[in-house]
Amino acid sequence: MADLDGVLVVALEQAVAAPFASSRLADAGARVVKIERPEGDFAREYDHLVKGESAYFVWLNRGKESIRLDLKRAEDVAIVLAMADKADVFIQNLAPGAAARLGLGAEALTRRCPRLIYCSISGYGEDGPYRDHKAYDLLIQGESGLVAINGSAGEAARVGISVCDIAAGDTAHAAILQALYARERTGKGRAIEVSLFHTLADWMNVPYLQARYGGKPPRRMGLKHPTIAPYGAFACADGKAVILSIQNEREWARLCAEVLGDASLAADPRFRTNNDRVANRPALDAIVAATLARHTRGEAMRMLEARAGVYDGILKGILENRNPVGKGSADAEFDC
Repeated sequence: MADLDGVLVVALEQAVAAPFASSRLADAGARVVKIERPEGDFAREYDHLVKGESAYFVWLNRGKESIRLDLKRAEDVAIVLAMADKADVFIQNLAPGAAARLGLGAEALTRRCPRLIYCSISGYGEDGPYRDHKAYDLLIQGESGLVAINGSAGEAARVGISVCDIAAGDTAHAAILQALYARERTGKGRAIEVSLFHTLADWMNVPYLQARYGGKPPRRMGLKHPTIAPYGAFACADGKAVILSIQNEREWARLCAEVLGDASLAADPRFRTNNDRVANRPALDAIVAATLARHTRGEAMRMLEARAGVYDGILKGILENRNPVGKGSADAEFDC
C-alpha cells in the first residue's frame, strides 16, 4: 500500500510548478486528476523530443489522469466543483484571481469543502503590486537576484533548469503534506499560497545575509564558492578537470598531508581557517592546481580516493552501521 493511497488530488494546472507538486503526490500513490484547457496544457508543446512528447510534460505528468475542460462554460465549471467535493487536495496555478472569478477560489472551495486542502501557486503572490506580472522562470531568477550570483565573473547566467518553478512546486508539495498531516489531527483543511518569487527570495537568504552583514554582495565566481576554499574545478595534465570541495578543517588537514604532500600547509597562517583560505584564495588555488596538474584526471581521482580513504570505506561503514573512519566521522571525507 502506497503512502497516499485513497487521497484524491484535483489539479487545475499547467506548465511546471503545480504539475511538479502534484506529480510527487502521484508518485506517493495519490490519485491525481489533471484538468487541462481544451487545447491541452501548453507544456505539451515545449518540445517533441520524447517519442513525440514534451520532455517537461512527460517528466511532470506521469501517473496522472487527465480531462480537458473549458472553464468558460458553466457546465464544465460544475464538473470541477463536483470533483472538488470529493477531493482531498485541490491545486491550481491559474493567473491570480482567475480561479476566484470562476467560483473556484480558495475561499469559496474551502467554505464549500471544509476538509479540502487548497493550494494556489503563483508568480508573485495573490496580491501586491506584482501579482499580475508575467512569472516566467527567467524573470524570477533575475528579480530574486539569483542571476546576480550565478555565472562567471564577467557574465551573469541563468540556472540551466527551471529552478524557480521546481522550487515552488517542491515547496507546495511539502506544504500539502504538512496540511494532510494536520488534517488527520484536526479534521480541518486549509488554504495554502506559494509563489515562485517568495520561494526564491527565501532560497536567497544566504547571499542576502552575507551582503547585509558582510558589507558587500557575493561575487559571481563560476564553479568556485564565494565563502569556501579550496572549492572549484582544477585542470589536470590531460586538459580535463577535477572538481574539489573541502568543507571542514579535518578535510583540509588531510588534503594537505595526503594529497598536497605538505602537512604544514594546514597550519600556514594564510590557510589555517576557511576564512583565511578564502582571503588568500589565489595562492591556495595555485598550490592545489600545481599538484593536480601533474596528473591526468583519472590519476587525480584515484589519488584522491585512495589517499583520502573515501567512497568504499564510507559505503561499507554505512551498510554495516559503523563509523568508517575510526574515531572521526564520515563527513571528514573529501567530496570530489
